[in-house]
Amino acid sequence: MLTDRRSFFIKEHAGILKLTDTYDILDPETKQPIGIAREEVSGLVKFMRLLINKALMPTKIVIREGDGLPPLLTIRRGVHFFRARVDVLGTDGQLIGYFKSKIFSIGGAFIVHDAADNEVALLKGDWKGWNFKFTTKGGVELGVVTKKWAGIGKELFTSADNYMISLAPDAPSEAAPLLLAAGLAVDIIYKERR
Repeated sequence: MLTDRRSFFIKEHAGILKLTDTYDILDPETKQPIGIAREEVSGLVKFMRLLINKALMPTKIVIREGDGLPPLLTIRRGVHFFRARVDVLGTDGQLIGYFKSKIFSIGGAFIVHDAADNEVALLKGDWKGWNFKFTTKGGVELGVVTKKWAGIGKELFTSADNYMISLAPDAPSEAAPLLLAAGLAVDIIYKERR
């Protein structure tokens, strides 16, 4: 199953004027597709994105092992102005955790909560916002999310990004779904500005 893996390569589909995002989830070693994450929003939200900054609008990203297969994870963000909350839902639609963005942070940061509202981890970016560490409250590293260079044409003319997501060798496998969701949350909160 996709969420049992310990590493993922996320490749966002490129486009000049996109109203929704699609991400291929690849095996980092073979570059073979292992899943897909697709933004699913209403027609009204798509229309409003023409008028209002996309980063301020609500979104829902559904992660599946393939087109037409049932959802494995759903990432949902409502309307926000200062601190975004990103909910992560499991296959049954139940909340498994959520991310709350920090108001002031260089490079970006999320406080990670479990379904019972307990603060369980922190996702913190470096000064340039390309490398994020996923750590427990005690500072033990659970994994990393790293933005990868996509080439000059893609970087300059599109908002498409690539990410490498890796769970630490000694991290529990239960952290993999939240880390995968964190990689996509980095993109939808901090990188999608158009």
